[in-house]
Amino acid sequence: MAKIAFIGIGVMGGPMAAHLTRAGHDLTVYNRTKSKAEKWVAEHGGAFAHSPAEAAKDAQIVISCVGNDDDLSSVTMGRDGAFGAMQSGSLFIDHTTVSAQIARQLSVEAQGRGIHVVDAPVSGGQAGAENGKLSIMCGGGKEAFAAAEIIMNVYAARIVHVGGPGAGQTTKMCNQIAIAGVLEGLSEALRFAQASKLDLDKVYDAISGGAAQSWQMDNRWATMAKDEFDFGFAVDWMRKDLGLALEEARTNGSTLPVAALVDQFYAEVQVAGGGRHDTSSLVSRLPKSRA
Repeated sequence: MAKIAFIGIGVMGGPMAAHLTRAGHDLTVYNRTKSKAEKWVAEHGGAFAHSPAEAAKDAQIVISCVGNDDDLSSVTMGRDGAFGAMQSGSLFIDHTTVSAQIARQLSVEAQGRGIHVVDAPVSGGQAGAENGKLSIMCGGGKEAFAAAEIIMNVYAARIVHVGGPGAGQTTKMCNQIAIAGVLEGLSEALRFAQASKLDLDKVYDAISGGAAQSWQMDNRWATMAKDEFDFGFAVDWMRKDLGLALEEARTNGSTLPVAALVDQFYAEVQVAGGGRHDTSSLVSRLPKSRA
């Protein structure tokens, strides 16, 4: 069993860290809000630290799941950051969805310290984290990935090594681009069915067994029809992720017209007060038929 430091025990990180504890690993956790760390330790055991560096001291593996590029930079390379305390030969796994640029930067910084790094953003939402069924897309060297995979198997159903440093993050961008397009199509189809006075349950039965089927349709069609949008991944976070993808597209020369359009649609949802609603709330910006 490994000695692990887990940095960031929020909606996603908390359940992932709990899986590691149940698997028998020795965990020390750090969270910016100290009370969350104390509550987690009271429930799951282990210990909590007052800084990322304190958590990482003597750890064989350090795992992070924080908010954005600035957060990740702070907990790794900032004052009292984990990298300053990590030993040569140790492993750093980052589950935050961030830019490919900072993932590559961390890899270079870690290499000079003898630290192995894997950028490993996740898909599957809060339910996936709680049930240990996340999908994880990984960037980094083969040796680093091989070591990380053993640990990540505790809370993942699918783990794929897609390439070198930053490749995990760019793959997560592909994931979010695809989801954005699917949700807009699903939203329009739902409103069209409502305007046509169709039985929505029967429409779902008819189209979910064919080419239109998707995870979003299977899990969100019925709740979208009821205007229920409390299922985890928030619009605010989706806009952050789409922003990362759009920025990377400007770097690699690709064009993302649908993603850019849906990003603006999500901005409308935010303005209407839906920033904390889940991503299926995209349908809320489309008016219901008055016919």
